Amino acid sequence: MTRQLEDTAEPSPIGAGRLAGIDRRSAIDAVRLRIGMAISLGLLKPGERLPDQEDVALGLSVSPITARRALASLAEQGVVVRRRGRAGGTFVADEPPQSVLAELSASPAESQAVNRLVDRRLLFECAVTHYATLNATAEQLDELERLTRDMAESSDWSDYHQADERFHQLVGTASGLGTAVEVYHETLTELYAYFIPYPIELLHKSNCDHVALVAALRAGDVEGAVEVSRKHVDILHRTMFMGLTEGGASSG
Repeated sequence: MTRQLEDTAEPSPIGAGRLAGIDRRSAIDAVRLRIGMAISLGLLKPGERLPDQEDVALGLSVSPITARRALASLAEQGVVVRRRGRAGGTFVADEPPQSVLAELSASPAESQAVNRLVDRRLLFECAVTHYATLNATAEQLDELERLTRDMAESSDWSDYHQADERFHQLVGTASGLGTAVEVYHETLTELYAYFIPYPIELLHKSNCDHVALVAALRAGDVEGAVEVSRKHVDILHRTMFMGLTEGGASSG
């Protein structure tokens, strides 16, 4: 479902009050940062076409108006270019201004706060996976498997992210942990607000973890399922933006 919130009402994804010590940013500036960092890190290439505006919003978990204003701002600064016509759309500029890209970077405080958020998710992920192995229904397992196929067939980071989010939400629901699932979902939402676009090839590689997790859930292999989930989340310490700036290059 497309979110219809104005950017003035939308919670700021980078700078949320729950993460102490983190820099405060508007929702628009947060989207600008996430796209700018992906370009700086070479995850989005010069000339690469971005998904449609509404798909950018869905892929970055923001409202359409926030995505529109962020892209318009990046276009004004020459980071992206917009072209009309059948082959039109929004594209990464051939030579984005380095001075602008230098401003679109995460601070050390932001990186530290996201690391703490990854640790919080790691604890939740292991718990919900343990109980999902015991409690998941046949219908839920079938839906999880369908979502792995959707991710395998995704052609861009926006489509992949949407299926990835539904996958992990369903694992939480399948655990049957009651109100604790709501807290897990809240943690997912907080963390997804920091993801930046990745090449689809890297995301398809990450999907191998999802496939392995579904197989372990079907087999009732609690230990194996928890280990898959642990590794899947723990790698975020090295592959989200705070690790990528140090030379990493893998999916989140």
